[in-house]
Amino acid sequence: MQLQAGTEAPHFELPDADMKTFSLARKQGKKNVVLYFYPKDDTPGCTIEANEFTDLVDEFTKHDTLLVGVSRDDCLSHATFRDKHGLSVQLLADTESRVCKKYGVLYEKDVDGQKKIALQRSTFVIDKQGKLRHALYGVQARGHAQEILKLIKELE
Repeated sequence: MQLQAGTEAPHFELPDADMKTFSLARKQGKKNVVLYFYPKDDTPGCTIEANEFTDLVDEFTKHDTLLVGVSRDDCLSHATFRDKHGLSVQLLADTESRVCKKYGVLYEKDVDGQKKIALQRSTFVIDKQGKLRHALYGVQARGHAQEILKLIKELE
């Protein structure tokens, strides 16, 4: 089930690449959060997206906004991906797909005649009050960070 803008963002806690716990609830009242879900560490589209967000980190910071990427890879994979590409976005490990399910980003696809659960590239803009301002499913990697920055600027 896909989430709608205007609703409360589902709360969660997940470990990041350094195995520290990230809690969405703890950001409430302090920061906007751009929560982006991506299929797999170190694949072409995901690398483009993570690099573009990293390039704009200072811009997002000026607008009190944290950038948080989520995939089903583990903490070690995230640390390797982050270090290899010099990423400055926080990467969270959802190895059991709990948060992916809460945000409705999983779908079934056919791979060689087999049904597989895949993660749809999706981004959520969560304001300081914990409300979903934008819920974007099936986004394109290239140019996406710039689009999201525009949406963040409109929050003010």
